[in-house]
Amino acid sequence: MSERDGIITGPDGVNRCFWHGNLPDYIHYHDHEWGRPVADDRRLFEKICLEGFQSGLSWLTILRKRENFREAFAGFDFGRVAEFTEADVERLLGNTGIVRHRGKIVSTINNARRARELADETGSLAAFFWKFEPAPQERPAVVDLAHLRANPTTAVSTRLSKEMKKRGWSFVGPTTVYAFMQAMGMVNDHIEGCACRAEVEAERARFRRPG
Repeated sequence: MSERDGIITGPDGVNRCFWHGNLPDYIHYHDHEWGRPVADDRRLFEKICLEGFQSGLSWLTILRKRENFREAFAGFDFGRVAEFTEADVERLLGNTGIVRHRGKIVSTINNARRARELADETGSLAAFFWKFEPAPQERPAVVDLAHLRANPTTAVSTRLSKEMKKRGWSFVGPTTVYAFMQAMGMVNDHIEGCACRAEVEAERARFRRPG
């Protein structure tokens, strides 16, 4: 296998999806976090916000700033972030440890308010998001590099994006939402041949869907 197949062999001899580039911190994220199902509301809010910040940038940039983001945004406790004011926006714009993009910072605060409303309405963010999990017939028979490159969005990510926008969320276009679905384990997009694919699928099979 080679990167042309979407798989590379790491220095430890393990075959993985190519995108981590054999960088140690990126390998750890690939092996232990990406694609594994999440039901914790704070972690879900963090993931959707960071995917928004990633827009136009590399995910590695965001990953390496993640602890700074967590400190800056109150651990992504959306109840607390919802109370941020314009003074907090100015404070965050001066924080060199995060991505200092006014639109994305303001969006995160807005989305915290929308998340609070959504959790009040549906019981939890997890209960809302997981009801959009694609049915088996909506998933490809084989997840390979060609499929992923041809499908940066899906019908489900488009539906979820529209629903979130209708509820007032921002920076949640279909591509961002699909990246969120991949990261939170709503879908398993580890490529065939990746050592993590079967393990993640087994974890998803054991996972108790909320709601």
